[in-house]
Amino acid sequence: MDIRTFAPLKIFSDLYTVFLFTRSDIRIALVPVTLFAVAAAPLSSPLRLLDTILWIWLHLLQFNVANQIKAPEEDKINKPSRPIPAGRITVHDATILRWALVPICLAYSALYSAQLTFVSLSMLLFTAWYNEHDGDMEPLSKNLLTAVMYGCLEMGGTLVAARDHTQVSDTGMIAAELTVAVFSSTLHAQDFKDADGDRETGRRTFPIAYPVLSRIAIGLAIPLWSIFLALLWELDALSATAFVAYGCYVGTRFMLYHTKQDDKRSCKHYSTWFSLHHLFPAYWYYHHGANGYPSLAFLEQILNGSIVA
Repeated sequence: MDIRTFAPLKIFSDLYTVFLFTRSDIRIALVPVTLFAVAAAPLSSPLRLLDTILWIWLHLLQFNVANQIKAPEEDKINKPSRPIPAGRITVHDATILRWALVPICLAYSALYSAQLTFVSLSMLLFTAWYNEHDGDMEPLSKNLLTAVMYGCLEMGGTLVAARDHTQVSDTGMIAAELTVAVFSSTLHAQDFKDADGDRETGRRTFPIAYPVLSRIAIGLAIPLWSIFLALLWELDALSATAFVAYGCYVGTRFMLYHTKQDDKRSCKHYSTWFSLHHLFPAYWYYHHGANGYPSLAFLEQILNGSIVA
């Protein structure tokens, strides 16, 4: 092969290898976090969307590379198409990439603001805690760390997308805090399909530690969160009914269907449900403007009504 042909092919092959580190998280992380940033900022200009996607993807990449060099034997079972088990890159070279991404993420963040650099640094530290310091080995720490890192991605993406890179609006802050709460209590929905590989590596996820209780928990949590979010964001009757109905469907799937293929399909539905609520800040801005922000007044009304009754 002509060397002039070989060089571009090698570059494209390497870029595709890097992309493969994050391919499985596009649906559950890159797309919903980008939607969140665009909705919560709100987006200052169409060109800023590319910057936002790049910031989110770079930080997602550094997390995924760190995670995948830790337990390549798990990926041979659960995700054999990932770069390391597929033989596209060695663990040694992936480790070099993992640490090279740290200054890249920090430098890119520093171009915008000190606040964004702090968010980037927080994401990098939590990544090290999760991977190098075994934060993923116990169910509680795994869920909490993953949810907090997800919140970091949302805060960072929102800062990049906004006109002011130094602060997030009250609505955006509330939305990010809600994401951490929702994700930490429901993200084990993704662990059912990976149970075989997790057992192989000694990781204790909720589906492994509590196989029956974890399905009941997810079956109840998704519908309950759907109702709470619909009320908090003051969705109209049609939107609220559709969102709650879909949440009930997703939760019911996890309780009724238990095969690996069923869990994979249920996880896709969970990703869709989880992505939908990232659009609610935009819904709020459209109907209420940027001055107000959602509150828990509806809970007080419900409790007062219950007490009176």
